[in-house]
Amino acid sequence: MSQIIWIARHANRLDFVNPEWFITAERRYDPPLSEDGFLQAQQLANRLKQEKITHIFASPFLRTVQTANAVAEVLDLPIKLETGLSEWLNPAWMAEEPKKLSTTQLAELFPRIDVSYTPRIAANYPETHEQVRARSGQTARCLAAEFSPQNILLVGHGASVQGAAMGFVGEIALTEVKASLCSLVKVVRQHPEWFLELKGDTSHLTQVEEFVRFN
Repeated sequence: MSQIIWIARHANRLDFVNPEWFITAERRYDPPLSEDGFLQAQQLANRLKQEKITHIFASPFLRTVQTANAVAEVLDLPIKLETGLSEWLNPAWMAEEPKKLSTTQLAELFPRIDVSYTPRIAANYPETHEQVRARSGQTARCLAAEFSPQNILLVGHGASVQGAAMGFVGEIALTEVKASLCSLVKVVRQHPEWFLELKGDTSHLTQVEEFVRFN
């Protein structure tokens, strides 16, 4: 039995391009995509067009939903919001628990969101690096098992992409996976083992960040 798990990081975010946005933003820890980020998301969607993906799961942060929505439009699939794929709720980055749009608000903006889906794993502020890795790894394994043998796409953040990959292949993902913006990880199961086939591929992008930054 084989199964493919695709793991993508969100595209470029507005506060990376315009750091001053953070100062006056209503939801300062939940930035949208930047203009070039929308282009990256579309390039990711085109890359995945021919892959036999049957389910899309996304972190409930705006930038991940926007990235997932670009793919969902091309693949004609719904989006399931999964809190287990959330950003690393790092107190060094965030002075308080991040404010985000509710599922209802997001669904009004993105009708492809499946409001009947219940997230499988919670994300609790604050959390350590070890906790985000464990949380996202558990989420990835849970979804892979529940939806086996279907091929699925997980859209997350730098830390949760790395953690999700670790959930399948262990510590090797820490050194092998380069979770740059809008990169693509591919994990393949040839029962019972999982193999890392893509480790942060960016060949579908016309513009790639030189240095990987998580925040």
